[in-house]
Amino acid sequence: MIQIAIDGPSGAGKSTVAKALAAKLGIIYVDTGALYRTVGYYVRSRDTDPKDAAAVEALLPGIHVELKYENGTQIVCLNGENLGDKIRTPEMSMYASAVSAIPAVRAFLLDTQREIAAKNSVIMDGRDIGTVILPNADVKIFLTASDECRAQRRCDELNAKGIPSTLEEVLSDMRQRDLADSTRAVAPAVAAEDAILFDNSWMTPDECTAKLAEVIEATLAARRA
Repeated sequence: MIQIAIDGPSGAGKSTVAKALAAKLGIIYVDTGALYRTVGYYVRSRDTDPKDAAAVEALLPGIHVELKYENGTQIVCLNGENLGDKIRTPEMSMYASAVSAIPAVRAFLLDTQREIAAKNSVIMDGRDIGTVILPNADVKIFLTASDECRAQRRCDELNAKGIPSTLEEVLSDMRQRDLADSTRAVAPAVAAEDAILFDNSWMTPDECTAKLAEVIEATLAARRA
């Protein structure tokens, strides 16, 4: 089995590229960000402040998050309900960022993520995969791009899903989340010391996937040598 960790900020294309790489390599893709978005969604549904650690922790016993795979696609269910794109809004991005800074939430989801990786060859994307979730991953990649490029991608994605967004709003929200994620006390979103830094500014998803496939294959070959 192999473990591939892809970390990086919002809008770097982690999920798109990780899905494509998983299909190319024939392994399971795990979108860890969706797990935190799901917790954030539940917190929002209970009208709870996502920065109130005690209040959020009190809600955890009522949360059952499950990952399912249908035709190779990851489905995230909250207490049996498939949330679909409900967790993909800018508001849920901010909720995910807030709850992910709470140690109890991270501990709550840690076992779920590691259990999947222990039973399958996986490629996981998130913000602390290579540093916390899979510190012994075979390949660690920190994927990034310029702020403007990332914001344009996310804006196009949201508008395509029927969620009206402007570049200015997305860029502002993104920079707020970047700051919050990279400076949080628990598992900050930073590159692992042994991660391969990869800037994909203005690359197409296919171009990025092809280049990273080469990087992964070369890295795995070097480890086997």
